Amino acid sequence: MLITLKDYWMGRDTTYPLDMTPEIEHNAEILLGLVNLLLTKYGGTHPHVTSGWRPPRVNATTPGAAKFSRHMTGQAIDLEDHDGLLDDWLMSDQGLLALQEIGLWLEHPAATKGWTHLQSMPPASKRRVFYP
Repeated sequence: MLITLKDYWMGRDTTYPLDMTPEIEHNAEILLGLVNLLLTKYGGTHPHVTSGWRPPRVNATTPGAAKFSRHMTGQAIDLEDHDGLLDDWLMSDQGLLALQEIGLWLEHPAATKGWTHLQSMPPASKRRVFYP
């Protein structure tokens, strides 16, 4: 089953409607298209969204969140990965190639124990796998 916009919004589109913009909606559609393509290549079960869109007020109260998190612009997603299997695959040659071909960036698994952070925009370092 693919990750849907409903999964990504986590109900925040109705709780914070004034923070939602057409640009955020567009970014989220692009992000989910890329993430679902990546998960199809992965072939495992599609993980639960642990953090999708974060309006500024939610981001400000999220422990460890970057001040200018891509979650606020609809360009990042965190997926449950308790066993580390998704991160292991993403760090393999096959997974790294898939990230590059699809156009996604991965926060290094050492910084995201228990979840996988993917984003559709490069970080400041421009590295495919990056540290926050």
